[in-house]
Amino acid sequence: MTRVLTGIKPTGDLHLGNYVGAIQHILRMAEDTSQEIFFFVADYHALNTVKDAKQLRESTKRIIAAYLAFGLDPEKITLYRQSDVPEIFEITTILNAVTPKGLMNRAHAYKAAVDQNAAQGKVGEEADIGVNMGLYNYPILMTADILALNAELVPVGKDQAQHLEFARDIGGRFNHAFGETFKLPQGFISEEGAVIPGLDGRKMSKSYDNTIPLFSTASELKKLVMKKIITDTAPPEAKKDPEESTIYQLYKVFAQPEQVAEMKAGFEQGGLGYGTAKKQLLEALENHLAGPREKYEALLQQPEVLDEIMRKGAEKARAVATPMLKKVRQAIGAD
Repeated sequence: MTRVLTGIKPTGDLHLGNYVGAIQHILRMAEDTSQEIFFFVADYHALNTVKDAKQLRESTKRIIAAYLAFGLDPEKITLYRQSDVPEIFEITTILNAVTPKGLMNRAHAYKAAVDQNAAQGKVGEEADIGVNMGLYNYPILMTADILALNAELVPVGKDQAQHLEFARDIGGRFNHAFGETFKLPQGFISEEGAVIPGLDGRKMSKSYDNTIPLFSTASELKKLVMKKIITDTAPPEAKKDPEESTIYQLYKVFAQPEQVAEMKAGFEQGGLGYGTAKKQLLEALENHLAGPREKYEALLQQPEVLDEIMRKGAEKARAVATPMLKKVRQAIGAD
């Protein structure tokens, strides 16, 4: 079987865009029986932005509960918490010794932080304001995540190719210095889910404050859909372009094909008002989300269940990472 590694940072509550772009993708991957999938919650990566222990702890459990609520099977996917695999962090320290500073200077996350400072007139000694070593060394920890698990394939988004390039570069430098130790991973462009609009029509994003939380209560969901989705002032009888409608764009993701066709025709031919369309969207969302919402809330009331899943996942991950660390130690003469 081909070993695949992917992960997610627990940096906040999920919204509909996360479901379409990430959760559905993982669930589809799980159906491929030719792959052995390791999926981790990157809680140490999250430390670069999350500085509250309670928040990190709760966000981690919520992320795990969310994926389980939508049907992720821990018997098909090894689900674990990054912090439960200490071998990753020792390998990170070792990889530091073969990673040139110049490589880290080219990392997108670091360059973005420096560019943001420059835009505010912070240059020279002020160029690195707000940059911690966790952010700067992010690619090294990410590389250790991959190499410690001996991953063969890593799905990356179109804007994340550099992540894999760095992992191959750093792993290759170690192999050159100490002999063939790490298997260098291959990447593949992950299938991206639909980009769905937020309440204001822009891409749904926490940075725009336009999200619909994935586990909103029924009453919260109703308020968001009926009162917060922005529409134009066209009357019901007016013909409308469905592709320009936030309501329709969301509806076609969560409704049945025949229902989508009916709404599309109603907009194009005229006669379908936004109020009615919002009610139809609300019904489709509730039908899709009510079951997972109930499972999610139940799982949050059973932290011992989540902990046990994480424990078993960590055991499987460490069964790979422990011999890999031993191999690395032997290579550098620290055995």
